[in-house]
Amino acid sequence: MLELHSSHAHADTYFTFRDGQRDAYARNTPRQNRLLAALPPQDYERLLPDLEPVPLPPGSSVYRAGDPEKYLYFLCAGIVSRFHVVESGVATEFALTGREGVIGIATFLGGESIPSQAVVVSTGYAYRLPANIVSKAFQHGSPLAQLLLRYTQALIVETGQTAVCIRHHSLQQQLCRWILSSLDRSTSREVTMTQELIANMLGVRRESVTEAASTLQKEGLIHYSRGHITVLDRPRLEAQVCECYAVVRREYDRLLPERR
Repeated sequence: MLELHSSHAHADTYFTFRDGQRDAYARNTPRQNRLLAALPPQDYERLLPDLEPVPLPPGSSVYRAGDPEKYLYFLCAGIVSRFHVVESGVATEFALTGREGVIGIATFLGGESIPSQAVVVSTGYAYRLPANIVSKAFQHGSPLAQLLLRYTQALIVETGQTAVCIRHHSLQQQLCRWILSSLDRSTSREVTMTQELIANMLGVRRESVTEAASTLQKEGLIHYSRGHITVLDRPRLEAQVCECYAVVRREYDRLLPERR
């Protein structure tokens, strides 16, 4: 599990971090999360004392398979991959989560845990909310509860569409979808990710990712070097991606408040 470095649970106070991350949290306030930003002011202010900032270093686990989900993590920066690992050790990703969403939906779905993992693949920050506070929000039918249910519906669509994509579309199309989905959750044109990690997330051989990335680079759509993927021509990249990317993006935009 990732380590927490805060000294207090109030989101408006100062926090002590081992690696000097106070400035980063000043830039990544709770309102950077799309769901928290959509809350009415009074509901947002009510949550603040219980929101605790958490650093998300790359490679850290927010939740492992079967872990009790005691907190709901609202991402305000970075990307978390949700994936399953089968008995042979092969992993396959079924969803990416960034500032549009949360990690820990078992806290309000009633199952306590899920058999998948949630691992940070791009450095970020989150604010976590204890499960009992989330439960109270659902008991009272608060705006937060309504937003979380709509987010869950979008996540279900993404999960199902990812399964369709893996079954019916080429690896190059899947890579395009993965790059674009990552960019949607980033603030730049660049995705920092090794080909080995991408291969693990897509459940394919590293050599296959290398070949697909090389093709996109030769066509002038991306530039790849030492774990950094820079998109050079997004319109053409979108022209090559399968319909799965647009289906999922439309559903998030339909169900969630407008992007900020």
